[in-house]
Amino acid sequence: MKKELTFALNYALNKGFQIHPGAFKILENVDVKKLEKVIKEIVREKTRQKLFQINQNDLETYLGIKEDPTLQSEIKVLFDPTSKITTGEGVKGYNALFSSRFNKLKRIISDRPESKMLKSIASVKTVKLEEDMFVCGLLTTRNIERNITKLILEDPSGSFEGIIFDDELQKTAGTLLTDQFIMVRVSLGKSSGFIIKDIILPDIPDQPINKSESEVYAVFLSDLHIGSKYFMEEEFTEFVSWLSSPDPTARKIRFILIGGDIVDGVGIYPNQDKELVCQTIEEQLEKIDGLIDKIPKNIKIIIMPGNHDPGRRALPQPAIPKKYNLSLWERENVVMVGNPAVVSLNGVKVLMFHGQSIDDIVKTTPGMNYDKPTNVMKHLLRARHLSPIYGSQTPIAPEMEDLLVIEDVPDIFHVGHVHKAQLDMYKGILLVNSGSWQKQTPFQASVGMTPNPGIAIMVNLKTFQVFHENYNSNSDNILQS
Repeated sequence: MKKELTFALNYALNKGFQIHPGAFKILENVDVKKLEKVIKEIVREKTRQKLFQINQNDLETYLGIKEDPTLQSEIKVLFDPTSKITTGEGVKGYNALFSSRFNKLKRIISDRPESKMLKSIASVKTVKLEEDMFVCGLLTTRNIERNITKLILEDPSGSFEGIIFDDELQKTAGTLLTDQFIMVRVSLGKSSGFIIKDIILPDIPDQPINKSESEVYAVFLSDLHIGSKYFMEEEFTEFVSWLSSPDPTARKIRFILIGGDIVDGVGIYPNQDKELVCQTIEEQLEKIDGLIDKIPKNIKIIIMPGNHDPGRRALPQPAIPKKYNLSLWERENVVMVGNPAVVSLNGVKVLMFHGQSIDDIVKTTPGMNYDKPTNVMKHLLRARHLSPIYGSQTPIAPEMEDLLVIEDVPDIFHVGHVHKAQLDMYKGILLVNSGSWQKQTPFQASVGMTPNPGIAIMVNLKTFQVFHENYNSNSDNILQS
């Protein structure tokens, strides 16, 4: 018998309690770290009731082992690009993509009061401005010359160049992304040029958060990289086992969201084969299938692809193709979606995005870095677009419709990719970057990237309280917030 269990039993017996055999069997399966707390709290409560026997029902009630019929687990896929992908060809396809982007974002910004004064770029250039006007478009160029900033915008009617003199506004302009949609307030300068006096982003409006009526938890994971020799298999297996434990939180988990890179892939980077323990995609997916099989069937699992997973690499990505592992698709408790996707969990809207565009934004935007991915996530929400920059590191397909515009405002924004678990809030939206389950790789070490892997982030969908379980033995490995 474990010494912790012996202590727990002796504690109860010394307090004059009898322990039913059914209760003893349950105590044998309780996490040893929590045994003392469990037995002391039950003894305290039963003493208050003047009942001196601990039975099976007492423990099942305390630990939440009994299946609670009031716990909802309703999942709806509100948006999935998989069936919507209709790639165009060449220039025609990209023209359609950017036209769709402009029209969608113009509709979003039309909710702002300033939009009532919006003019097309062509009309502003042909009339004599007697008062400030507003134009909107996609930012094609930003130049800084002699302490002034020049912006060039395009809309379907033409292009427009405006100059910014104001120091604070120049700082705002410095954070703008190429191909980002903006609205500007302009006036006519003394030399007939246009002066930009304000920059307005589509941004996220303040609005109430949707919450689950029943107290259930969702777990947020990403970047497992199964197949890599740096995958934390032992720690992840321990987490999967915990899901079946009598822990009160584990008993209320009804959703697991995996935000991409479930496998390490094959041929993703030079000499990757030297870092793989599973040399084929099929082997890697078979391994994740085996781990998912151990997760309780009352937990629904949503899986989206990342840049390491099989299938198309360009955004938006369809769901991982069935041909690589049909078993994943056939599981009743698994939902396969593309990247990005929006799902409703008991009415709570979750925007899932693997996060490839973080690379582009960190490289081009002052103040952005991989250690603070939630700052980049705020940037994307303000732009109302998941990957504004075209032609950089993130491949974007010439879709006939821009499926990367953030049309619906989420309650939770879930991103991965950078292996840095971090939490934040933005205008009532919970930002979750769910980190990874892969130890630091040689490449990460060579560029000074320090991940904090092995953290399972859990959100109470009724209260929006966040909890986490850290399976990493490194004392420096902490969840950032």
